[in-house]
Amino acid sequence: MSVFDNPNAQKFYIGGSWVATADASDIIVVDNPNTGAELAHVPAGTLADTDAAIAAARSAFAAWSQTAPAARADLLDAIGAEMDRRRADLIDAVCAEMGCPRHLTERFHVAIGIGIWGKTAQTVRDFPWDRQMGGAQVLREPLGVVGVLTPWNGPVTSVAKKLAAVLGAGCTAVSKPSEHTPFSAILVAEAIEAAGVPAGVVNMVQGYGATVGAHIVAHKDVDAITLTGSVGAGVAISRAGASNLKRMCLELGGKSANIILDDDGFAGAVKTGTIATMLNTGQVCFAPTRMLVPRHRAAEAEAIAKAVADGLKVGPADAEGVMMGPLVSAEQYERVGDYIRIGQNEARLVAGGPGRPEGLKSGHFVRPTVFADVTNDMRIAREEIFGPVLSILTYDDLDQAVEIANDSPFGLAAHISGQDSAQVASLARRLRAGSVYVNGATMSFDAPFGGYKMSGQGREHGEMGLEEFLETKSIVGL
Repeated sequence: MSVFDNPNAQKFYIGGSWVATADASDIIVVDNPNTGAELAHVPAGTLADTDAAIAAARSAFAAWSQTAPAARADLLDAIGAEMDRRRADLIDAVCAEMGCPRHLTERFHVAIGIGIWGKTAQTVRDFPWDRQMGGAQVLREPLGVVGVLTPWNGPVTSVAKKLAAVLGAGCTAVSKPSEHTPFSAILVAEAIEAAGVPAGVVNMVQGYGATVGAHIVAHKDVDAITLTGSVGAGVAISRAGASNLKRMCLELGGKSANIILDDDGFAGAVKTGTIATMLNTGQVCFAPTRMLVPRHRAAEAEAIAKAVADGLKVGPADAEGVMMGPLVSAEQYERVGDYIRIGQNEARLVAGGPGRPEGLKSGHFVRPTVFADVTNDMRIAREEIFGPVLSILTYDDLDQAVEIANDSPFGLAAHISGQDSAQVASLARRLRAGSVYVNGATMSFDAPFGGYKMSGQGREHGEMGLEEFLETKSIVGL
């Protein structure tokens, strides 16, 4: 049976069971971005569905919060094992819902989404839940019910890493996945059920952000929100959750600078940086979309970036040799196209441009695009495009490179490529970003991840990710 014919896709996971919606009159149509045609549909959750999920989470919290950390860690391992058993289904879901090429889906979306459960389980086992500080006993205790709002650009990894941290901390969850990628999340919920997680600890309702998401955020029985989304969504959620001072963990947008130093590794770094910008069709919050190069090597950088962009094979997720799939939706296709047209009026087009690549007549495909002569006051340099669009900027010295890199409303990540380790380390300390990736390094799931400035608040991964969902209690005089 195809994951898209799964009867659970027409239900919600609430209180340990798959239950029908309170009102089946509204549906969410999920498109296949590879074709632009309808893929399947799921019910759109109602306020009554959301209330039932929150009530189940609240009821389950008392018992789950008292579960020993070691027992919670064992369950996280079991969920990872169940997801591994459904690996092929997860790959199929992401390829069809999101359009990521199959080999990249397996490597980045599914393998990481499976592995994060075991990594979080080890963090739970190693965490200092009880320690002495200045004569007091200091306890770390579960926060409560957490609303989990996840995006479409990491439909397995985002759901997995957030739920793993919430459950590992001893909290219960109400999850609302993106309406663009519900089927991946349903498979995660089925793995949670199969692993034997107690009823009500995890609840999942499909729905729109303006209804289900907003109701979760405003609800008095939800104690915290963890969101990956846009700056606009983060601001709205912060306001809506202020009435009961909800804890907020917000991973928002980015416009990451990529400083490439003037050394023998320059050509390779430009190639690597261009490819990184195009991966996942540019739908990556920490992608190195602002490439900063020495002014006297700008022409060289442009030629390399153009060759990379022009050489990337674009096509459906299951097509042979494809390196870049479609954007997730028609709305995203229009948004990215608008930014490419803005860029044509602001800067010089080096590669790509508006419209679909040659030979692709349908689907949400765009051309890998590179702009040169970009300055930091242009919209394509300041705003998050969330598509395969690279801007090349120039600097005269490293002080200016740092100034340009930090001159952004965002501060999620930054990238540096260079062969002088001491010079790179010095630069990294000067950059106002939550993570700095050196010489093509990838994300560490042991290190905290999150942003400065408008890129959000709070951290994910490792000990600090767990702490987002914990309270601190001091017992003095015992």
